[in-house]
Amino acid sequence: MSLVPKKIIYVKGKGVSLDSELLSFEQALRNASIEKFNLVNVSSIIPPYCKEVTIDEGLKKLKTGQIVHAVLSRISSKIKNQMICASIGVAQPVDQEMYGYLSEVHATDEKPEMLGRFSENLALEMLATSLGIPFISKSNIDENKELLRIKGIIVETKNITEMAIVEKEWVTVLAAAIFIL
Repeated sequence: MSLVPKKIIYVKGKGVSLDSELLSFEQALRNASIEKFNLVNVSSIIPPYCKEVTIDEGLKKLKTGQIVHAVLSRISSKIKNQMICASIGVAQPVDQEMYGYLSEVHATDEKPEMLGRFSENLALEMLATSLGIPFISKSNIDENKELLRIKGIIVETKNITEMAIVEKEWVTVLAAAIFIL
């Protein structure tokens, strides 16, 4: 049996617990609708021909207790007024024969839009450099996508980012790419 995923979904969630970090993580998993699975962290490759599907469609393909491979970004905090963010960046060539990249990052006290753009650009940089294309990571995403297009590779990018501001309890945020065989 091949373990090469054929489908992928992107989810995000946040959870809160007065008692523990673990319970806040469980609540974030529930909020993202992935609490029923045994998640195994994997690295950052989107296989060729791996198609994004809706969350509902993807979850219907999974069974309770199933081992599910995921790229997961998560962060927890109990520091009052701290903003926490987790993000997954996606860079996938339009050509389905090529593989893509995911990045997972998290941060405190950074605007979600900035972290999302950073994770997106990071995935784009990993893809470009894996193809031997020089990359200027400080430039903007549109310029970097244009650089790849000039080299004959059209890439779609996006990010999935979750944030929360901590009050007086444990808070966890997560973003994840869930692979479906």
